[in-house]
Amino acid sequence: MNILISNGRVVDPANRVDAVHDVYVSGGKIVALGAAPDGFKAERTIDASGLVVAPGFIDLAARLREPGYEYRATLESEMEAAMAGGVTSLAIPPDTDPALDEPGLVEMLTYRAKKLNRAHIYPVGALTLGLKGERLSEMAELVEAGCVAFSQANVPVVDNTVLMRALQYAATFGFRVWLQPLAPFLSRVGHAHDGEVSTRLGLSGIPVAAETVALYTYLELARLTGARLHITRLSSAAGLALIDQARAEGMDVSCDVSINHVHLCDMDIGYFNPNCHLVPPLRSQRDREALARGLADGRIDALCSDHTPVDDDAKQTPFSESEPGATGLELLLPLTLKWADAAGLPLLDGLARITSDAAKIVGITKAGHLSVGARADVCVFDPDAHVAITREGLRSQGKNTPFLGMELPGKVRYTLVEGQVMYEG
Repeated sequence: MNILISNGRVVDPANRVDAVHDVYVSGGKIVALGAAPDGFKAERTIDASGLVVAPGFIDLAARLREPGYEYRATLESEMEAAMAGGVTSLAIPPDTDPALDEPGLVEMLTYRAKKLNRAHIYPVGALTLGLKGERLSEMAELVEAGCVAFSQANVPVVDNTVLMRALQYAATFGFRVWLQPLAPFLSRVGHAHDGEVSTRLGLSGIPVAAETVALYTYLELARLTGARLHITRLSSAAGLALIDQARAEGMDVSCDVSINHVHLCDMDIGYFNPNCHLVPPLRSQRDREALARGLADGRIDALCSDHTPVDDDAKQTPFSESEPGATGLELLLPLTLKWADAAGLPLLDGLARITSDAAKIVGITKAGHLSVGARADVCVFDPDAHVAITREGLRSQGKNTPFLGMELPGKVRYTLVEGQVMYEG
C-alpha cells in the first residue's frame, strides 16, 4: 500500500533530521521524504499535523513470556502492547521455559511472531544450556536460527571458567554477549537496595557490590578474551564508573538502563509496593541521578523497558515474596519523553536512545531510522498529549508497573510496521 504521512514533524536521530516533511511509503519501505517520488499515488493519507513522525522504537529487553509462561502473557497480548507503544522491534531475553538454547526453539518463536504480523523480534540466545551455567550453548547454530546475541538474562554464571570459555567462543566468531551484572552470592537472598530504606522496612538488601563485583569479573574476562560486551540494565553510579574506565582503556563495551531506574529510586518502594520489586533493585537517589545523567551525556548507550509482565497472583503478595518485574512496552515512549524533558535534551537526542542507538546494539541496519530505502517501521505520536496509566488502559496482559495512576506525556496515534498501519489510537 502507498501511504502518505503528511505535514508531520519528522524526528530521525540517525540522520539528524528534525523538520516538517511529508513521508512517502510504498512496498513496505520509505521511498521519499519531502517531495513525492515520480508516479506516487497515495492510497491512504495520514494527517500528521502537530504530530511527531519517528522511527519505530527498538526495545532491548522485552519478555513476551512464550514459550512456557503463557499464564503471565502471550505473544498476542504483548505484540498488541508493543504496537500501542510504537515499539516495532523487540530483543527477546532467553529466560523462557525452556530457555532459548536450541535452534528449533528460536525458529518456533520467530515463526510464531512472524505469523502474528506485528513487531519484529530479535531473539537473544542462551549463553549456556538451560541458563544453568554449566555447558555452553551451540552459539553458531543459534545465530543461524536468528539469534542476535547471547545472554544469561538475570541468571548469573557461578563458574567463572565456564564464563571465560563462553566469552572465548563468542569472541572467536564476533558474537556480542549481553550480561546483566549480578554477583550470584551477593544478590541471591536480597529483595531491595541495601540502604536506609531496606533497613527501615526490614527487607534483606542487595548491595551495590553485587553489581560492581560482577562487572569487575565481566570486564576482566572480556580483556582476556577480546569478547564484545553489552552490559544490560545498569543500576548504580559505581557500575557506570567502571564502564567509563573500561572505555577509557579502549574496550568494546556498551550498556543500557531501564526506564524504571532513570525515574525511580528505593524511596519509591513506599509501603512495600510490590510493583517496585525489580531486578536489579531500585537503587539510591544518587544512583538514579547518575544514571539519568549518564544516559543524557551518552555514556549509557540506550534506554529499554525491561518489560516483564507478571500475573496478579505473583504480585499481590508480601514484597519479599512477590515476583520481580514490571510491564513497560507501552511506557517506553512516555518515560523517554519525561526523562529527556527533565534532562533538558532536544527530542532528537532523547529519541535516539530508543531508535538509532538501540539499533546499533542489536545490529539492525534496516530499522531505527527513516532513510530512503529503510523498512517503513514508523511511530506517529502526539508529544503534548498526556496519557493516564491505568490497568484498564494497558494492553499488556501484565498490569504490574510502578507508574499506575500517573499521567505521562506522549500518546501514540499510529504505528506502522513494514508500511502497514498496525495501530491507530
